[in-house]
Amino acid sequence: MPITFISSPKCLLHDMDPEHPEQPARLHSINDQIISSGVEFAIHFADTPPADLAQLYRAHDKHFVDKIIKEAPTEGHKWLDDDTLMMPQSLNAAMHAAGAGVHAVDLIMSGDSNKAFCSVRPPGHHAEHAKSGGFCIFNNVAVAALHALDQYNLKKVAIVDFDVHHGNGTEDIFKDDPRVLFCSSFQHPFYPFSGDKPTNDHILNIPIPAGTKGSEYRELVMPWFDKLDTFAPEMIFVSAGFDGHAEDALGHLRLVEADYEWLTSQIKHIADKHCGGKIVSMLEGGYALSALSRSVVAHIKALMN
Repeated sequence: MPITFISSPKCLLHDMDPEHPEQPARLHSINDQIISSGVEFAIHFADTPPADLAQLYRAHDKHFVDKIIKEAPTEGHKWLDDDTLMMPQSLNAAMHAAGAGVHAVDLIMSGDSNKAFCSVRPPGHHAEHAKSGGFCIFNNVAVAALHALDQYNLKKVAIVDFDVHHGNGTEDIFKDDPRVLFCSSFQHPFYPFSGDKPTNDHILNIPIPAGTKGSEYRELVMPWFDKLDTFAPEMIFVSAGFDGHAEDALGHLRLVEADYEWLTSQIKHIADKHCGGKIVSMLEGGYALSALSRSVVAHIKALMN
């Protein structure tokens, strides 16, 4: 069964600033690498509809969502935090980015696919229950996971987040929801300076020192896989951030494409064992364009293998 690659041209319209690292060129670079690698012939491509309000309300405070929509600028820019801007097309992009994971879940639960990669922006894992931040407006992976749980009556799902930054927003949304196992690795100490304190049993955070290489990283995250195996999720979601790559200036880890391929293979093994291979992967970070696109292709190939 082919992997589904989900995106939308609407996600290219969000443009905070030509110098901002979270830029439309990220998706162009991924698309170019998909074509040049030849992997496009083994992929099913799908456009995403936008998320609807009911889907956003599952993950976010209603008043927060309504305020984002009401105050979205029709001209100029609006700052949501020190790193996150909205411009006139940002809301449309964010709605489609959140809708991608929902669409992926629907495709998988209908039997049309069993794996999907969502190449969307803005990213989502820093968006908390009632707060945007860290380039993120809505929490795309949380919206998707809650759609799977509530729309399809799944009992438990897992989210694996290997972005170089802690997925503080995802943890905030699911900190008291034992239906969701959240496994996260991140450089520490580093933005958003969270995730290093003990928390609930269904959250497994693994802080990673700056300068860590792939072989060391693989040893550090091994506890994830025992935890995932015991939890036996009915679907796995991935917050796929590639800013831990050695070429990415926004982080200080030393990962390379082979490490992302290994990570993906480990996740796929758990999914194949427990949930018929059902994986929804959502793009998060990754700002060195060549490294990002090469890593995404390695990730997709490992999902397909």
